[in-house]
Amino acid sequence: MKRILVIAGTDSSGGAGLEADQKVIAAHGCYAMTAQAALTAQNTLGVNAIHEVPSDFVKQQIDACIEDIGVDVVKTGMLASASTISIVADALRKHRIALSVVDPVMVATTGAQLLPEEAVKTLCDELLQETYILTPNIPEANLILKEAGEPSVEVRDLDGLKELASAVHKLGPKYVLIKGGHIPLTSDRKVAKSDTDKQIVANVLLGDDVLEVMESAYQSSRNTHGTGCTLASAIACNLAQGSTLVNSVRKACRYVDAGIRTSPNLGKGSGPLNHFHSLQVLPFAPGTFVEYILEREDVKPAWREFTHHEFVRQMGDGTLPEESFKYYMIQDYLYLVHFARANALAGYKSKSLDDIAGAASIVTHIRHEIELHLSECKQFGLSQEEIESYEESQGYSMIAKRLNEEQRTNSTKDNRYRSWIENYISDDYSQAVEKGRALMEKHAGKQSPSRIEELIKIFVHATKMEVGFWRMASKP
Repeated sequence: MKRILVIAGTDSSGGAGLEADQKVIAAHGCYAMTAQAALTAQNTLGVNAIHEVPSDFVKQQIDACIEDIGVDVVKTGMLASASTISIVADALRKHRIALSVVDPVMVATTGAQLLPEEAVKTLCDELLQETYILTPNIPEANLILKEAGEPSVEVRDLDGLKELASAVHKLGPKYVLIKGGHIPLTSDRKVAKSDTDKQIVANVLLGDDVLEVMESAYQSSRNTHGTGCTLASAIACNLAQGSTLVNSVRKACRYVDAGIRTSPNLGKGSGPLNHFHSLQVLPFAPGTFVEYILEREDVKPAWREFTHHEFVRQMGDGTLPEESFKYYMIQDYLYLVHFARANALAGYKSKSLDDIAGAASIVTHIRHEIELHLSECKQFGLSQEEIESYEESQGYSMIAKRLNEEQRTNSTKDNRYRSWIENYISDDYSQAVEKGRALMEKHAGKQSPSRIEELIKIFVHATKMEVGFWRMASKP
C-alpha cells in the first residue's frame, strides 16, 4: 500500500482540506498520513475562523510519520504561515522526498484568504525549488508571480494559460499544472464571455520535457468545494502507484470531473464533490459473508423454516416415520452425487492450482460422506443398487449440531436417527464445511454489490428448495 503524507489544514465541513485529502487517498487504495498545519471552522458558505498550528508541532508530525511509516509522496495544501512553509521545505530536503505535489492553497473557493501574502514570498523563495509538481489555479499563479517580482499574465485564451504555466515554471518547480476552472473557454479556446459560451475547462501541464493540455467539458455546478485539494491528492496517489506524470494528471482530472458530475449536492453554498464515485462498497467485512447472509431480514424466514422444519424436529426426537427417513436418505444420496460432480466441474474450470486442489479435497470429503450415508442406509435395509434405481426429486452441519445439543440436554431415550446426526457433527464433516465456507468467503469478497444481491436471492431460493426437500420426505 502506497503511503501519502498530507500537510494541510482541516475543513470542518469535510469537503476540502485534510478531510477531502483522506477520502481521495482512501478511494485510490493508498494509505493517508496527516500533519495538520491549521484548523478551520468552515462550511460550504465560507471560512468563519482559522486556528494556526505552531510550526514546530507541524515539524514533529512530519518527522513522526516519515521516520516510522515512511512516505512515497508528500502532498501539501493550506500551510497557513511562512514559518510552516519553511518547515515543509526543510522536511523535503532532509528526508530527500523526490515526489511532492504542492497545492499552493491561498484563497478558498468561497473567496476566503487562507494564506497571508507575506507567506507567499516564502513559498517562492524556499518551497518551489523543492517541488516536483505545483498545482495553482489562475489567481494563485498570478499571486505567486506578483510576490516573486514577476509580471502577471492576463489569460485571454488557451495560449495565455500556457504562458502563465511557463512563467510560474521558471520560478523553480519541476512541473507546473495550471488549473483553468476559474476561466472556462469557448469551443475555439477563447475565454468565455457568457454562461452559454462556457464549453471547455483546460488544465495545462508544463515542464522541461512536457507540455500537455488536459481538457474536459465545462459543468455548470455549484458543487466545486475542495476541487483543488481533491485533484492534487489524486495526482499524488497516481504518482505513488507508478503512473507517469502525464497519466497521473490525466486520471486525476477525470476523477475530479466525475466527482463534480456525481456530487451529492450538500450544503447551501459551494457543495463538496463525490469522492467515492468509483468505489463499490461491500456490505460485509472480509470473512463475514455467511454471518451477513444469515442476519439479513429477507433471509431469516426461509432459513428459519429450513432449520426448524417439522421434519427436522421429528428427526431430532426420533419420532420421524421410518419411511420418510428412507425416502430422504435416497434423495440425499442422489443429491450428494451431483454435488460431487459440481465440485469436480468447478475444479476443471479453475485456473489456480490451489483452487483445483481445493475442489478435489471437497470431492474427497463428499465421497467419505457418501460412504457414511450408504452405511446408514444399509441399517434401514437400503442397498446402493436400490438407491440408485430411484428417480431424483427436488432437492447440515448447523442443523445436526442443534439437534445433537437438544437431544443431549432434553432427551434420555434412544434415537434411531442418532448416527445420522453424529455424521454431520463429526470432525471430518466439520472440516469440510470450514473448507467450503473459506472458499465461499474468498470469492464473496471479489464480487460487486449488485452480484452479492443476486447471490442472496439464489441462497434464499436454494433454501426454499431445501425446505421442499423436507416436505417431500415427510410425504413420500
